[in-house]
Amino acid sequence: MILTKLALKSLLNRRASVVLTLFTIAVSVMLLLSIERVRVDAKSSFSNTISGTDLIVGARTGDIQLLLSSVFRIGHTNNGVSWQSYKYITNQRGVKWSIPISLGDSHKGQAVLGTTPDYFTHYRFAKKQHLSFSAGNPFSTIHGVVLGSEVATKLGYKLGDSIVISHGMGNTSFHHHNDNPFEVVGILNPTGTPVDKTLHIPLAAIDLIHGGNASHKHGEHGEHGEHGEHNNLTGYPKQITAFLMGFDSPLYTLQIRRNINQYKPEALLAIMPTVTLKDLWEMLAIVEKILLLFSFVVVLISLLGMLTTLLANLNQRRRELAILRSVGARPWQLFTLISMESLLTTFLGCVLGCALFYATLFLGADYLQSHAGISVNIAMLSRYELTLIGVIMAAGFIIGLIPATRAYLYSLSDGMSIKT
Repeated sequence: MILTKLALKSLLNRRASVVLTLFTIAVSVMLLLSIERVRVDAKSSFSNTISGTDLIVGARTGDIQLLLSSVFRIGHTNNGVSWQSYKYITNQRGVKWSIPISLGDSHKGQAVLGTTPDYFTHYRFAKKQHLSFSAGNPFSTIHGVVLGSEVATKLGYKLGDSIVISHGMGNTSFHHHNDNPFEVVGILNPTGTPVDKTLHIPLAAIDLIHGGNASHKHGEHGEHGEHGEHNNLTGYPKQITAFLMGFDSPLYTLQIRRNINQYKPEALLAIMPTVTLKDLWEMLAIVEKILLLFSFVVVLISLLGMLTTLLANLNQRRRELAILRSVGARPWQLFTLISMESLLTTFLGCVLGCALFYATLFLGADYLQSHAGISVNIAMLSRYELTLIGVIMAAGFIIGLIPATRAYLYSLSDGMSIKT
């Protein structure tokens, strides 16, 4: 207890150099924890984006490119899927449900997705959670639009507001469809996925705003009743960007996937989202390792900085150590004092680093959500994160043994005779 008080007073006496050392350790700890938390939450956010979908079908590109463009709204595909192929494939035996999606339009930088009411029934995220509404309902007319939670919050929209869709993705809009405004009929609850940043409109509306006439096509086919009403929202587009499928049995999934990948009329690709996500993370594994290695190097550099400071101060403290010896301090007590100083410095640096880590999470959570689609979990430190801090503490203690050993040796050789 006395040695602990003495170590604290010693650190306070050298506060200028100690504060600098504390700050470097704190920044390195903050960086290490931030990289680890973002890595884990990025994987979780990506994995939670889509659930319960057996196949995603689109034009033949790469597996990962199709997944990123159709589900995460990252990048785009050059070609689409013809409506005839979509109808043919989804009418196969074993198909439980299908969701056509059409991308390519936007509203104030937010993606617009054309789809059918089946989207709100069958789309799942996280662990097979349904989409739910905080206000309103799914669209039931061709000019209805359902907003993701973030779109509604960010742009301040509410039910009944009028919205104009623009052609072109992101903030680059080449043409505004002013002649076909949409009315907000529903707002979804937050999901922590790209759904939150998406405006959902009927598939038929995509055809309509691009010069088609969905209602006319509907009339031509002479369909009535509930099925006809559904087609009034679906229309008969020439092509769609991609479509999602669910099956009655995994056997159908594998069989139809093989048939789609060998489909003759057009070059299509069917992917299994869970498998493709796994491939994506395997591809990014090297990046994860590099980031963790980089943060560990930063921690090591900060601890070596602490070692340098302790060793530099130690030579100036030889008289102080000799005085302590003269009042009865034993060599092992001086060894303990110096090692305790390094341990206290590391501990305080870790505490400050944790505080900076949570401050960074609070300040950066919204940015990561809006710009990278990563939902950061601001929770207590995980067991692994605590283990990382434990490793840093152990490393700080081991490094502190070097100046402590030198102090021990000084106390034996110097006694009261200090050469100046």
